[in-house]
Amino acid sequence: MLVGVVFGATRPDPESLDELAALADTAGLAVRERVVVRRARPDAALFLGSGKADEIAALLADRAIELVVFDQELSAIQQRNLQQRWGVAVIDRTELILEIFAQRAQSHEGKLQVELARLEHLSARLVRGWSHLERQRGGIGVRGGPGEKQLELDRRMLGIRVKRLRAQLAQLRKQRKTRRRARERKPAFSVSIVGYTNAGKSTLFNALTGAGALAADQLFATLDTLTRRLRLPSGIEVVISDTVGFIRALPHSLVEAFTATLEETAHADLLLHVVDACAEDRDEQIAQVERVLAEIGADRQDSILVYNKIDRSGQAPRIERDACGTIARVLVSAVTGAGLDGLRAAIDERASVWRDALRGVSADATVQAPDDRFAGMSGEAARVAGSPEGDFSGSGSPESGRAMPVSPASALSSSSSPGSDSPVSPDPQASAAVRAA
Repeated sequence: MLVGVVFGATRPDPESLDELAALADTAGLAVRERVVVRRARPDAALFLGSGKADEIAALLADRAIELVVFDQELSAIQQRNLQQRWGVAVIDRTELILEIFAQRAQSHEGKLQVELARLEHLSARLVRGWSHLERQRGGIGVRGGPGEKQLELDRRMLGIRVKRLRAQLAQLRKQRKTRRRARERKPAFSVSIVGYTNAGKSTLFNALTGAGALAADQLFATLDTLTRRLRLPSGIEVVISDTVGFIRALPHSLVEAFTATLEETAHADLLLHVVDACAEDRDEQIAQVERVLAEIGADRQDSILVYNKIDRSGQAPRIERDACGTIARVLVSAVTGAGLDGLRAAIDERASVWRDALRGVSADATVQAPDDRFAGMSGEAARVAGSPEGDFSGSGSPESGRAMPVSPASALSSSSSPGSDSPVSPDPQASAAVRAA
């Protein structure tokens, strides 16, 4: 059973649970009943009113329903009270999303991230969640004293495991940073595909790169980041990545746990924000994606809105530019291939600007290094040896930054000439030695 609660004057609408039903279907659950309740404010003990809770209890017994999923987040006390009242398992939207992520995680890093998010969520549920956790464990030796409550033991065990998971993820993040520095030595234009879940990101990724990644009509079909190279019409090679999808009310603990993966999005040169063109709430989906991007520090990245699934919405493929002439929106169909050439051209245009800017920086950085071979010599010795510190006085080449070779006699005569900048007169013994030589 799916249960949604609306507050205020909003009219209860069973269709508001469509996304929750899609999540339940992704988790392998069969939805038998939907209930939407309106309340002025949530009840501290049951979240629902006691009368509505009794109605749902009768419906659960009549339909033999074994699980209740709430569209809103429940506190530990509310979850415990409802389970005791109904005699069935009760979970909320956050726990359902965590279960889906646990089923779909494939890589080692993804599994660590999901486990960390689940343990952090579970640690908050231990507080007054179950009566058996109040029992104490005492004894002699190591277990001497008044004993520890089972709640304290479980909390400490969870804390130790969370600390280890954080350390492992920190090591993986360090390795990812090292690989990123290695890639920066030979820069490549990077593109990340982001968007609401089930907007067609993986299908678009396959259509552009031919990667053959899993693409299914369900939520969170892809969790692990997949990267491939893409050659554009101009010959530029870019690196394009398919990332995890976002959703409304995405748990903060899940976003925090997946920071190591999502930070690749924050370092991308271009974001392709994929939008389901036939979704009625696409504006709300765009706002939710932008909120998560701001949370991970990727809200200032250059981006292009890609409206996908135009084969269902009946729109024609096209490119739309803003007032400055920059490509802002591209309408495509990843299934039929309509508009993909325009999308490649849009990526090519941004990559060409990036390449020209990179070449300009490289040209500015290429300057002639100063000749520091004579940096430790005195002014007179440097002038005779040909250092840039020497006084050219018509005998050097300012263009080359190096004095022309002169004879010792001419050097002495120039230093004693009336127009010379040096006030020092030549030593007679030194002049005699020069003439004898």
